[in-house]
Amino acid sequence: MPALLCYDAADPFAVRIAFGDIGDDSGTVDTDEGIAWLVSRELLQVGLDRPSGEGDVRVWPAHAASDVLFLHLRAPSGEALFELSRAVVASFLRQTEALVPSGSESELLRLDDELHVLLSNGGADPTGR
Repeated sequence: MPALLCYDAADPFAVRIAFGDIGDDSGTVDTDEGIAWLVSRELLQVGLDRPSGEGDVRVWPAHAASDVLFLHLRAPSGEALFELSRAVVASFLRQTEALVPSGSESELLRLDDELHVLLSNGGADPTGR
């Protein structure tokens, strides 16, 4: 099954994995088609070397000398086990590191601004409270 790994610095902790019909003959990629999962970038990184995750998303290498990385996804409608190229995932993660180094993700999120919006019910409080 075709799969596409996507990373957006606007959501720096997550990697989107799109499965199924994700492109056409012209090479245009449409990740709105098929099925997509958001998984933790850190979970994938750890899963390159040892079992990672619990519950609905788990990743682990087949064994140290293999290029196989297992990805197990579980949803209420069923579950699936995928074999990914460990080298391809590692290369992809290196590219994400060039965009947003691990440990610097929260600097991009502007959490203080988001918290202020949440605490002010979406905007400035007209009563001044």
